[in-house]
Amino acid sequence: MDTLEAMAIFVRVVERGSFSAVARELGTTQPTVSKQINALEKRLGGRLIARSTRQLSLTDEGTRYYKQCRDILAAVDNAEHSFQTGREAVAGPLRIASSVSFGRLQIAPRLQGFLERYPEVTVDLLLSDQNVDLVSEGMDVAIRIGELKDSSLIARQIGLTRRLLVAAPGYLERHGTPQAAEELSLHNCILFNLLADFDTWVFDAGQYHVQVKGNVRSNNSEAIRQMVLSGLGISLSPTWLYRRDIAQGRVVQVLPTLTPSALPIHALLPANRRQSARVRAFVDYLAEGFNSDPDLSN
Repeated sequence: MDTLEAMAIFVRVVERGSFSAVARELGTTQPTVSKQINALEKRLGGRLIARSTRQLSLTDEGTRYYKQCRDILAAVDNAEHSFQTGREAVAGPLRIASSVSFGRLQIAPRLQGFLERYPEVTVDLLLSDQNVDLVSEGMDVAIRIGELKDSSLIARQIGLTRRLLVAAPGYLERHGTPQAAEELSLHNCILFNLLADFDTWVFDAGQYHVQVKGNVRSNNSEAIRQMVLSGLGISLSPTWLYRRDIAQGRVVQVLPTLTPSALPIHALLPANRRQSARVRAFVDYLAEGFNSDPDLSN
């Protein structure tokens, strides 16, 4: 038995919570993964995982061993990386997490250029409007918009999402066009509810804080766009989502002299996992692309 390999499989089983999920990830079978864990338990002389029909849970010894395995594997990984720096190929699987709208409109279109530059990389792009757990989902990197709360992750800011106020001409014809920031509180505002303080809109570097309200909210930017286009209300949304709509007159920028606060775009990585060459290359590639985009540049 290769002890390091068995330790790595054990860590992945703990993080994924499933023998079969790890088997799919490794391109092997569930019995093979179970055999590795059984061999590791036999070597150690005790149970690591308390198996049941519903879920996997660690024994007390397994919890301690998991933490030690994670530290040992990280140390081995870092030692190999120090030796191989500058020689590591940009190749292999790359698992990326992003919100649905940003992933579909800003990441997916850039993948062709990235894969042309690095043809030996294979990409698995997971889109969800809920923040996934990078460790349990086996993700290499997550792209997130907004202020960060999770200090256990390594973060690199790679851009900014600039925002603007928009509404359909029909809505403004029916309800009037606000002439000052404070008048927004009198309008039906469509709210993006994944942000902290989503019902307080901030403008001009904090000069204006407006408490807003509305009869609908959503966790998806493209759903909010459809509501704006239907004439439901006013939205504070990413500039990149409405460029074509503004140009074609489907929406109107409201209070264009105000500057809404921009939201940072971060690439997040698990703290206990070193950055592979493919992860570094992808994050650098996105930062390079965002830097040339006026809606996304720092």
